[in-house]
Amino acid sequence: MRHHREHFFRFGGAVLFTFLLAASPAVNSQSALPKPDKDTVLKASDIKPKLFPESVFFRGQTAPAQMRNTGGVHFSDDLYVLAGLVDNSGYSTGIREKYQAYLISEVTLQFGAQTLKPGAYGVGFIEGGKFVVLDLAANDIFRVASQKDAEIKRPVPLQVAAAESGKYRLYAGREFVEFSRAK
Repeated sequence: MRHHREHFFRFGGAVLFTFLLAASPAVNSQSALPKPDKDTVLKASDIKPKLFPESVFFRGQTAPAQMRNTGGVHFSDDLYVLAGLVDNSGYSTGIREKYQAYLISEVTLQFGAQTLKPGAYGVGFIEGGKFVVLDLAANDIFRVASQKDAEIKRPVPLQVAAAESGKYRLYAGREFVEFSRAK
């Protein structure tokens, strides 16, 4: 009986050690990418399904994300802002006109004079040179002016690029909106 008890405690201790080791932040980081030394722009090739969902929820249904058309910023404090185009073909025309991409942010963002709290949003570039942000029920949160970049060498359907210090651009082709992390 004593032998079984010793074996049980040795085995139990090994299980407990393994559990504690797996739960350790140094071994099991929450981030999908290593923490960067400085804010880093992410390309589509950097963004995997562990980081950005392959299917996203918006206005009562899910839609596949176009993983080849994603981008974002990985901040030096290990927080993210990510965006990806979605297949919006299952939505009504009114929603499709505004909802082109999914934006996920773990930080408060500044778009011109507008502040956006952390969360998940539908976004899009609409007629009249505007960028619209929608809540998950497809209600407009705000609209800001967008701009065209005639100088961009290789426009792609969606990308994030660094702008001046601490600012970034979310592009859809040549159309873009500038954003920064709110202070």
